[in-house]
Amino acid sequence: MVLSPMLARLTPVSEETTADNTLSVLDEAAVLRRLDDALRPVQQTLQPLAASFAARGHKLYLVGGSVRDALLDRLGHDLDFTTDARPDAILAALGTLTDSIWDTGIAYGTVSGEHDHNQLEITTFRSDTYDGNSRNPEVQFGDTLSGDLIRRDFRINAMACEVHADGSYTFHDPLGGLEDLAAGLIDTPDSPEISFGDDPLRMLRGARFVSQLDMDLSDRVATAMTAMAGEITRISVERIAHELDRLMLGLNPVKGVDVMVSTGLCDYFFPEIPALQLTPDEHMRHKDVYRHSLQVLQQAIDQEEDGPDLVLRWAALIHDIGKPDTRAAKPGGGVTFYQHESVGAKLARRRFRALKYSKRMISDINDLVFLHMRFHGYGESEWTDSAVRRYVADAGDLLPKLHKLVRADVTTRNQRKAARLARAYDNLEQRIAELQEQESLAQVRPALDGNAIMKLLDLRPGPEVGQAWAFLKELRLEEGPMEPEEATARLLQWWEQRQQ
Repeated sequence: MVLSPMLARLTPVSEETTADNTLSVLDEAAVLRRLDDALRPVQQTLQPLAASFAARGHKLYLVGGSVRDALLDRLGHDLDFTTDARPDAILAALGTLTDSIWDTGIAYGTVSGEHDHNQLEITTFRSDTYDGNSRNPEVQFGDTLSGDLIRRDFRINAMACEVHADGSYTFHDPLGGLEDLAAGLIDTPDSPEISFGDDPLRMLRGARFVSQLDMDLSDRVATAMTAMAGEITRISVERIAHELDRLMLGLNPVKGVDVMVSTGLCDYFFPEIPALQLTPDEHMRHKDVYRHSLQVLQQAIDQEEDGPDLVLRWAALIHDIGKPDTRAAKPGGGVTFYQHESVGAKLARRRFRALKYSKRMISDINDLVFLHMRFHGYGESEWTDSAVRRYVADAGDLLPKLHKLVRADVTTRNQRKAARLARAYDNLEQRIAELQEQESLAQVRPALDGNAIMKLLDLRPGPEVGQAWAFLKELRLEEGPMEPEEATARLLQWWEQRQQ
C-alpha cells in the first residue's frame, strides 16, 4: 500500500521499508520502531508516568492525535492519554510527578498536568451517549480500550500506544487507523451518520483534517456530510470559528475550504464563500470567482515567510465576497463589479462579528479587503507622492500583508498582463522605499500634537481638537514633512477661516 504524501515523506526507519520509501502498514515491528523514534524526545515524561500508573495497577495509553502525529513525525508538546483508571486514581498517579495539575475537566473524566514542558491530558476510558439535540454527551466511564476508541471522531484518531513502565510500547489499532493514515483517507470508526449525529462538529473537524493533514474524505464520509450539513447549526459559533481557524492554518486550506463548500457545510456559517460560485451567463462573462479566490489563497500562502498568517489567508479567501452583490452587465458584453471591495468589507465585518471573532481580527481583515483594489489605480497612471503616502498610511501595520494580497490577486493567464501588473507593483514598492528614506512613512503624524493644538488655539479637550489634528494630518499626507513653525502658521490660517 502506498503511504499518504505526509507519511511517505518520513525517513525510512527500518529494513522493512521498501525501495520507494513506503512502509507496510501490516509490519507492527517497523511501526513500533517508528513510534520509538518519534517518542524519544518525550521519553522522560512517558516512562515515569507509566510507571506510576502501573504501580497502582492501571494501564496508560498515548492516544488519538498524539499517536497520529507521532507516526507522522510531527508530535508536539500536547500529549493525550487514556486509561482504565478513574479520575481519583489519575490524580493519585500524577501525584508529585507533574509540575502542576488541573482538574477542571474531572467531571468528564479528564485530569490535566504539566511535566518537563509537556502538556498532559489524561482521560478515563469513556463510552458516551448522546441525546441527538446537542453535542454534549452524557458521560459514562468505560472499561475497555476498544470501547473508548470506537467513540472517537475518525479512525486516524482512534489508534493507541500503550506505554509500559519499562519504556517499551504496544501499538493498538483495532479500527484500521494506520491503514487510513497510509492511504490518506479520513473515515469514521462507526458509520458516519451515527458519528455526525452524535456530534455534528465532527463534520467540520473532517474538513479541518483534510486541510491540516492534506488528506481526503472517504466517499461515505463525504456523502454523509452532504446529507447532514444542516446539523452543524447545533454547534455554537465559537466552536465553529475555532475549527475554521485551524482549517485555515493547515497544510492545504484550499482543499479544506473546498470540502466545506462542496458538501454544503459552509452554507450554514459562511454563506458568502459558496456564493462566489456565480452562475455562468453568456452575456456576463467573467472568470470563476470561487476558483479565483482559492487560487489567490494559495498564492498568498506561497508568499508566507514566517509561518502561516491567519489574517492574510482569510483576507485572500474572501477578498472578492462583494462581487456577487455588485455584478452588473457591461454594455456590449462582459461584467463589472464596481465597488465590490467596499461591499465585501461590509460583508466581512458582518460575518466575522456573527462568528464572534476579535475586534482586531475583524478590523484587519476588513481593511485588507477594502484596500485590495486600491493599487489598480496606480497601474493606470503613476501616483503622486501624496497618493503613495495615503496608501501607506491607510494600510498602516497591514502594509506587508497588503503587498502579498495584491500580488496574490493576479491570476490571469495572460502572461503579458501578469508581468505588467508585477512591474507596476514593483515600482510602487520602490516608490514607498524611496519616500521612506526621505521621511517616516511608518507613522504619518502631524508636526503638532493635541496638547500643542489646544495651547495654540486656546481650546479645551473636545471635537474641535480632533478636527484640527485631522487637518494637520491631511496636510502632512498632501505635502509631506513640515516644520512646526510652518504647521503652526497653516493651522492658524485654517482656524481663522473657520471662525468667519
